[in-house]
Amino acid sequence: MRKGWMDGLLRDNKTMLKRHGEVLPHDVVELILEKLPVVSLLRSKSVSKTWKATIESPSFKQRQLLITLRKSRGPDILYVTGFGNEEEILEEGNIMVGSCVIRSLKFPTRSDKVCYGACDGLVCLFSNRNPSVVFNPATRWRRSFPHSRVQPRIISDARARKKRVCHTREPQLGFGKDKVRGTYKPVWLFNSSEFGLDNATTCEVFDFTTNAWRYVLPASPYRILEGQKPVYFDGSLYWLTECVETKLLSFDLHTETFQVICNAPFSHVPDPRFLVLCILDNRLCVSLKIYPTTTQVIWSLDGTWKQMCSIDLTKTTFHDPPYFPRPALLPIAIVDETILLLGYSFCGSPLVIHDLHTKSYVFDSFPKMLEYPLCYFPSLFSN
Repeated sequence: MRKGWMDGLLRDNKTMLKRHGEVLPHDVVELILEKLPVVSLLRSKSVSKTWKATIESPSFKQRQLLITLRKSRGPDILYVTGFGNEEEILEEGNIMVGSCVIRSLKFPTRSDKVCYGACDGLVCLFSNRNPSVVFNPATRWRRSFPHSRVQPRIISDARARKKRVCHTREPQLGFGKDKVRGTYKPVWLFNSSEFGLDNATTCEVFDFTTNAWRYVLPASPYRILEGQKPVYFDGSLYWLTECVETKLLSFDLHTETFQVICNAPFSHVPDPRFLVLCILDNRLCVSLKIYPTTTQVIWSLDGTWKQMCSIDLTKTTFHDPPYFPRPALLPIAIVDETILLLGYSFCGSPLVIHDLHTKSYVFDSFPKMLEYPLCYFPSLFSN
């Protein structure tokens, strides 16, 4: 019923715009088009060559996304996983939490790891054994890119660690945007000594224009916490360092330079699994599970670190087994200003819905599979 109503509305809008587009100045038509959702714009490209060229222009894509962000009630949430060689993205189900739509998507790729967040509506999945892929779920556009030079070393190191029964974690790929040039960049930053290399760290950046990886020199002078997902925010990627006093490290995707921003709001943490970098309410945040207590704290960075909230882990079904504490909960998003969504990093675990005002906790069995959550706004962007 709802789908039929929406299809009829889209047909009426398309007919109206086509009729008035013959008499309206093109700049007025552009202003109308900018306010349409992505699904309507994809259909509107068939109206005329002029409309198609307009909708596909980089400046229009940028304006349309900015308008979407201004009008939006907030991001939707995608639970993402790769599943094989099929041709289409499959939606496994969805739920509503407040005004937020949470969807479970399976992508047609054998890459089984997901970069943090969706950059301009683009989702990046990567693997050490299969080609990595960037997807736009709204337009179904995709582009794959080859392995970096470090990835064969990661595979060899994983085999060696398995033989040694060693529990160190693999490096994670970052993905973000050079806001000056408007280009997207996958980035590897990893501690060098684990792979028999010199210097504290090694950095590789992929260039989509040449379809090749290149080293960035100098790389970070500080080792980073192993296994953490780098977080993209406002033109830079961020990591936490392995120093005696944990530091926040940034990599400017335009200048391709590293910089220490500040110290973390806590001292050195012995287990990197207790730390999570994230974006909440359009702010860079860090969350720490304070083990062996039953508390997890979230701070946001606004010039200085400020405590955002504290999570009572005893009310989240998040109970540590003896002698092997679980990782920190993953803060996913703040919905309608008062609802904090949290996730687990192991299969079959519920979505945690925490009301920041009433301090209540509710659980939902969505998603059913081991999938990674990310905040998402639909866009027209491709690379």
